[in-house]
Amino acid sequence: MGSVVQMRGSGSPGGGGRVDGGIDGGRRADRLLAVAAVSGPVAVALLLTPWRHRLAAADDALILVVVIVAVATAGRRWAAALCALSAALSFDFFLTRPYQSLRITRSSDLVTEILLLVVGLLVGDMAARGRHHRTSARQGRDRIAALHAVTELAASGAAPEDVARDAGGELQRLLALRSCTFATGDSRLAARLQPDGVVRVGDVTWDTDDLGLPHRGVDLPVRAGGEVLGHFLLVPVPGVRLPRDLLLVAVAIADQVGASLSAARGQGVALR
Repeated sequence: MGSVVQMRGSGSPGGGGRVDGGIDGGRRADRLLAVAAVSGPVAVALLLTPWRHRLAAADDALILVVVIVAVATAGRRWAAALCALSAALSFDFFLTRPYQSLRITRSSDLVTEILLLVVGLLVGDMAARGRHHRTSARQGRDRIAALHAVTELAASGAAPEDVARDAGGELQRLLALRSCTFATGDSRLAARLQPDGVVRVGDVTWDTDDLGLPHRGVDLPVRAGGEVLGHFLLVPVPGVRLPRDLLLVAVAIADQVGASLSAARGQGVALR
């Protein structure tokens, strides 16, 4: 293989160590959220027990709804549903007669408990939709910013190796890669990212939406004028799902590197 430009994990926001840390941090956050979803309603119901003879059941339920809404702000449907279930059981066990029992003797209490579950599911769904929209908008801005950065660098007449290095850093960040290497010459990887954003391993189409990138790595060809001038060798963090539209952005970034290499070659400048 010819010239190589290696993008190190520590040099970009999407480096391997940080990606692994982000995944582990996300799992810890989910565990803490699950604990809060279960224990929050229980703790609030216990705090309300001294006033259960003074407060109406509807007042107790409204206070528990506040807990559900607080958990739902995390934007996780499962957490809101878990919190709603915990709130309904806590309401029944601590705040309705007979106390310290899951039996329901009044129809009004049954209606209130069902409403707690329904409210929790609805609030969780709305919060999850809002979180999805915010995430999609942020990702869209990140993709445009990454493509713009590489395009501006290539248009400024920067050296091809600088364009390749910057593009590799953007690819590593956007695709959550463990490593990203640019090299000229032939690629020995079986998996290849096609211009249409589809990953193929031989004749098989790889489902990146569910499986992420193949763990052995993916070849992203750098093209210009219908000719392959180099390759980005993408080594992923296993299990990171990647939609096709994001892979199309990666192809566009690689095309900018190809344009830079083609222009430099036309001027007789070789990649160092």
